[in-house]
Amino acid sequence: MDKQAYKDLETQLLSVKKNGYDRFDHSQLPAMEDYCTDYKAFLDAGKTERACVKEFIRQAEGQGYVPFVRGMALEAGSKVYWNNRDKGLMLAYMGNLPLDAGAQISASHIDAPRLDLKPNPLFEDSELAYLKTHYYGGIRKYQWVTIPLELRGVVSLKDGTNVEVNIGADAGDPNFVITDLLPHLGQEQGRKPLNEAISGESLNLLVGSKPIGEAGGSGRAKLAVMKLLNEKYGIVEDDFTSAELEAVPAGNACDIGLDRSMIGAYGHDDRVCSYAAVKAMFDLTEIPQKTAICVLADKEEIGSDGVTGMKSWVFDDFMEALCDIQQVNVRECYGNSFCVSADVTAAFDPQFAEVFEKRNAAFVNYGVGINKYTGARGKSGASDATAEAMAYIRRVFDDANVIWQVNELGKIDVGGGGTVAAYMANRNIDTVDAGVPVLGMHAPFETVSKLDCYQTYLGMKAIFEDK
Repeated sequence: MDKQAYKDLETQLLSVKKNGYDRFDHSQLPAMEDYCTDYKAFLDAGKTERACVKEFIRQAEGQGYVPFVRGMALEAGSKVYWNNRDKGLMLAYMGNLPLDAGAQISASHIDAPRLDLKPNPLFEDSELAYLKTHYYGGIRKYQWVTIPLELRGVVSLKDGTNVEVNIGADAGDPNFVITDLLPHLGQEQGRKPLNEAISGESLNLLVGSKPIGEAGGSGRAKLAVMKLLNEKYGIVEDDFTSAELEAVPAGNACDIGLDRSMIGAYGHDDRVCSYAAVKAMFDLTEIPQKTAICVLADKEEIGSDGVTGMKSWVFDDFMEALCDIQQVNVRECYGNSFCVSADVTAAFDPQFAEVFEKRNAAFVNYGVGINKYTGARGKSGASDATAEAMAYIRRVFDDANVIWQVNELGKIDVGGGGTVAAYMANRNIDTVDAGVPVLGMHAPFETVSKLDCYQTYLGMKAIFEDK
């Protein structure tokens, strides 16, 4: 075989990985930058799941979406949303085909790893006031010390009203911090395994040191903090019992690198995919053939349980209500539907190459990462998409010129993780995981590629538009 014939055969038969910038239509660069600018603004506005729902509803209503009411008249082109307790959201753009033909679904989550306040959080020690926390989701505890933190969330009062708390985001606001041991006294701490050097019970927010009252009294710093909270929000200490208050990293999303090719921020997991899915729905220029559904769930980081998690019946209630309007069986709808579990994946990090299997890793700037399965150690907890579902998403992405790659989440026996894919697949919906590769996933500051963000948006749009 001569060299040219060999080269032709190689091109025809073998897979060749290429950096997305070597495949990208560079005329799209301005659109990519505009998309990423808007995404960064969303991240700054949506640092908690409640804030995400509030911002998405604001945007949805600007796009003509209205609250869904059971039994309301719906036709092709109708746009509705269902707010699940201000912590989850579902959007529907009714298609030309009836729902028994199936729906094109995206499912992602809007919660992110953080520090939640305990029910009795406020205490004083050595005339310093603290708030005790319980970490939420899989964090590396040492990453959350000595960084500025904000306090966000709601306090629900006994009369049924909610008080929104936001301390640390506005100009002039104070921030909070969890202190760490100085290196001069940290020799013993430094000998501990990384996951044990900082304990969960030591993740206490430093919130005050200026006492009130007369010298010699006890609890004066704690009382001073409570007095300030009462003056600003009208709450008392017992109101912490019915509060959802979250300590999240302070600061805004920003460009990373001299070439500004990446975005650094808190909460890429999984708001980067949530935003891509919602934005894709908003940007549909024609009524879709199949109804487009966007699910934004809570609680994924702690197992998807609870009334706002993906295991909740609220998704089934929403879909059944839509199907009832058309007198369609919801299970028939599920069986003919396709779902992208839009969640992030781990990007190959050459600083920690030993935990990745390089042939099956996702790379920065190589596009949407498609995972046939997630799970851990023998695919435990994975939905493991069918070959046909994988072929379908390949075809849709290729037809739309979406840059994509296929990958796993690290070496087989090193770790692993899960998404909401299994809970969608358990409903008899063909489901494939696909999303943005992330460097430093679950850290207070994660990094993603602008190209991968934009390609994920294009991929979600292609799924919704597919006929």
